[in-house]
Amino acid sequence: MTGPPIRVLFENDDYLAVDKPEGVVSVAEAGKGGLPELLKDLFPGKLYPVHRLDRGASGVIVFAKNAVAHRHLNGEFDRREVRKIYQALVDGAVAANHGRISAPLREFGSGRMGVDPKRGKPSSTEWKLAERLEGATLVRVQPATGRRHQIRVHLYHIGHPILGDLRYGNRARQERIPRLMLHALEVEFALPSGERVTVEAPVPRSFEEVLGGLRKRKRKP
Repeated sequence: MTGPPIRVLFENDDYLAVDKPEGVVSVAEAGKGGLPELLKDLFPGKLYPVHRLDRGASGVIVFAKNAVAHRHLNGEFDRREVRKIYQALVDGAVAANHGRISAPLREFGSGRMGVDPKRGKPSSTEWKLAERLEGATLVRVQPATGRRHQIRVHLYHIGHPILGDLRYGNRARQERIPRLMLHALEVEFALPSGERVTVEAPVPRSFEEVLGGLRKRKRKP
């Protein structure tokens, strides 16, 4: 399988963390294709997925290299000891400078997630303002839980869908944006030794180009 070159962000005997480009699936169906296939030249052995990023998102993703390391990091995720920070560009002007979204989520069919106070699983997302732009707001997001599409659905739920998100939000407006404007900036976790590591992924050019266009519009008199 050919695809974009993958940047290694962190590697040791137990883990491999890379910068996933947008448009690449984290783990393909039937275990073939997707990001692990693109990593074969970097690590020919089996990689164990620990978490995922949506196809349209970019940024830090961590794989375990062996079953013991996989169990260790899965345990950290289950205990919510892994810190993840995302950058998201949302539609509209967010009124507050920070907030917490606590809204239970469940799957409604066809892979679409939604808020369901009665049948949904507890889900919590914190966010804070990073920059106000023309018709949009850049926010830093830290999910406390790890539900599927959680950040996307929670921001949509408060009336500010992520730009470029064709599933949640006004499709006609979203189609004008060339990518899903969601990027995993940092993942912090503990190695089996107890040492904590923080892995960071720079914001890609595709994300910065959209921001640059909005900043130019904001500067116009």
